[in-house]
Amino acid sequence: MRLARVTGTCVATVKAPGLSGHRLLVLEPLTFELQPDGAPFVAVDTVRAGPGDVVFWVAAREAAKALPDPFNPVDAAVLGIVDEVRYAPWTGGGA
Repeated sequence: MRLARVTGTCVATVKAPGLSGHRLLVLEPLTFELQPDGAPFVAVDTVRAGPGDVVFWVAAREAAKALPDPFNPVDAAVLGIVDEVRYAPWTGGGA
């Protein structure tokens, strides 16, 4: 699972048929501490997220499978809106 903040939307005048009816969002990747962690990118929205929302997203083939038509040109997809993050870093200790 990867985290990101929605910073805006992307408008495409022509979309691939498999993307019809889905919004494109501009995401800023975040660490689990909710700090910026890389360059913004575009992802397809499957959950109706909005600007300012913290979301979790997937990439590659998993992103394409998030849509009804799994054969589409998607590299990233938003799968959920995050309500709260509780982060406890792994210390490497035994069980």
